[in-house]
Amino acid sequence: MRIESMDCLSNKRVLVTGGGQGIGRAIVEELLRRGCHVAIHYCTSAEGAQDVKRLAPTEARVECFQANLQDEPAATDLVARSAAFLGGLDILINNSGDLVGRRTLEQIDDTFWRKVMDVNLTSLMFVTRAALPHLVAAGQSSIVNIASLAGRMGGHPGSLVYSTAKGAVLTWTRFLARELGPRGVRVNAVAPGLILGTRFHQTHTTAESAAASIAQIPLRRAGTPEDVARAVAFLAAEYDGFITGATLDINGGVYGG
Repeated sequence: MRIESMDCLSNKRVLVTGGGQGIGRAIVEELLRRGCHVAIHYCTSAEGAQDVKRLAPTEARVECFQANLQDEPAATDLVARSAAFLGGLDILINNSGDLVGRRTLEQIDDTFWRKVMDVNLTSLMFVTRAALPHLVAAGQSSIVNIASLAGRMGGHPGSLVYSTAKGAVLTWTRFLARELGPRGVRVNAVAPGLILGTRFHQTHTTAESAAASIAQIPLRRAGTPEDVARAVAFLAAEYDGFITGATLDINGGVYGG
């Protein structure tokens, strides 16, 4: 019988993309509580990233790194700097992403399509590819990708490209789990539903739309960033477990496929 303590994440080395605000910040805080050492990536949320660093336990190794992940050399450099600071990587959390804006099919041009895909999918590929040698070298390691309920069942009007990109993240997760499993890397995802208290929904979701969505949720409330962070920490801990290629839905029961 194998019995593990709740601090099985202690001293694990983690890179969290988009860790300066919203869900990413909650993930960083949860991992720090679990005893991880964390490289916090941010693009524009420097103040939030530094706030988390200041609140970190004194024994934790924590540093903030700025990068535009849509630029491959910048993404590769971010991983190199993070791994050098931490002394390697055990866990990668691919959290960075955004809706960018709402457009119907008729309004989508090539520039908008590429932008949304690059923010949510191409950047994820750049970071994961650069991190792979470090994750393999760790012996047993874990990747957690942040997808979305929109990738499961489509989002609200105007989120066609975002929903498509997040659906691709789910497929990426399943296939990459097969590809990397023999090398000791487990790959899972979470698919959050309506998570209020984030800049994402403050920017892209009206109060009326949020209220209408909550009325359809069996638990009759929206999620919080902390709801997602706890699930991410659980999957991150599966660096030597038997869960891979899975997506954990976090939506209050509105979708359970």
